[in-house]
Amino acid sequence: MSDPNWAEQVTAIATAIGAIGLLSAIGAAIFAGQQVREARHSREAQVAAEFVRRWDEDELVAARRLVAQFRNGEELRDAFQRYIATNSVDAYVLYHELDYFEQLGALEELGAVSFDLIKLLLGNRLVDRWELWKPSLDMMGHDSYPMFEALVAKLRG
Repeated sequence: MSDPNWAEQVTAIATAIGAIGLLSAIGAAIFAGQQVREARHSREAQVAAEFVRRWDEDELVAARRLVAQFRNGEELRDAFQRYIATNSVDAYVLYHELDYFEQLGALEELGAVSFDLIKLLLGNRLVDRWELWKPSLDMMGHDSYPMFEALVAKLRG
């Protein structure tokens, strides 16, 4: 067997360099994929933290305090209907909670907030809140808060 000629040597070296380049590219793609996953998890954590923080803001605390004054959904509906009819500030206070749940449902639908996180943090409390608000939502008309409704359906499902 004879020694490889220069053309074979150049081909072997070029093949080795190409293989190293390919392995480097695969490594870079894996690293980039991990970075994208980490960025997504970081973004989800930020959105979740924002929603937890918003739950404790004055407007939502005021809404929950106002809702807590009613024994059931029918009392809440009757009062809410009066507040809306008289353009009372209390109507706008109550809208804060409904809007919060609607926005949470929309963010979950778009994948900005993990359903598992919502289930972990709210779970049956969200379903209970839906049941409390249901008479008011029925009074407001079909599809008043569809994202809130879809989120509850998903939790029940």
